[in-house]
Amino acid sequence: MQKRKLGGQGLEVAAIGYGAMGFHLAYGSAGEVDGQKTIHRAYELGVTHFDTAELYGWGENEKFIGRAVQGFRDEITIATKFGFTREYGTDSRPEHIREVAENSLCYLQTDHIDILYQHRVDPNVPIEDVAGTVKDLIAEGKVKYFGLSEAGPQTIRKAHAVQPVSALQTEYSVFERDVEALFPTLRELGIGFVPYSPLGRGFLTGAVKPASEYEKGDMRNEMDPRWQPGNFEKNMEAVGQLKELAESKGATVAQLALAWLLAQGDDIVPIPGTRSVVRLEENLGAADLVLSAEDLARVTEILPNGSFGDRYRGGGPKWI
Repeated sequence: MQKRKLGGQGLEVAAIGYGAMGFHLAYGSAGEVDGQKTIHRAYELGVTHFDTAELYGWGENEKFIGRAVQGFRDEITIATKFGFTREYGTDSRPEHIREVAENSLCYLQTDHIDILYQHRVDPNVPIEDVAGTVKDLIAEGKVKYFGLSEAGPQTIRKAHAVQPVSALQTEYSVFERDVEALFPTLRELGIGFVPYSPLGRGFLTGAVKPASEYEKGDMRNEMDPRWQPGNFEKNMEAVGQLKELAESKGATVAQLALAWLLAQGDDIVPIPGTRSVVRLEENLGAADLVLSAEDLARVTEILPNGSFGDRYRGGGPKWI
């Protein structure tokens, strides 16, 4: 698979990565044996970037990834995150960052974290202190690269001035486009971009059903307005039009959506998550799908401003 650079600090990964959140958070239950098969198949197909976080099961997802990648850990990049409390508040105090980093090293069964992200901006801790703590961890060899998630231009600039930021991670897809406003800042500073939920939390796949049909604990049932009555039907209509375009290219909607992301810049590395080997193979096929200017224009025509409905109730996080 083609490689892409994230940031100016030397990080290079395959064009499509893998988001592991769904095994332990937001999308219902999952089995470890099948999960490990999916991770191994991703590696076989050229994926070199695997994304996890403390929040995803409070260490359980990191332990799962650590077990799954033991045979090839030194050949891949592992990203994890700090900054949440168990009450879903924020805590990026330096001592807490160090505590979480040490736990992550243990859970992942590794001597270093490739990318350490601040999961959400903490309004109570100066970002300079956060960046400084990660800088120290980098100097100690425990972390290689620094990342931010759901951060705004002011925070990004302040952090980058202390410790260069290699990647920003934020939701981005043909459904969710607000983050494009940050691209000039990222490109000015030479920061790569990692879109999470690049398939609209599953809406941009062939497996779509109304919110009420997902099990309890699935965020599409409880938190995502795009799946609710009214928005759901409009979004389904748009996906139908995307499907027609995809089929004209000999592709699926998921492959079209991922290829669209890759076409937005060579500094973009999406991290679709799936628990299915079949879906994984489908997703990675997007790396070979080339979209013309006309194809990209058609996507914009179908969804000029993204999906119908916000990504979270209340509009979601506000970048600071």
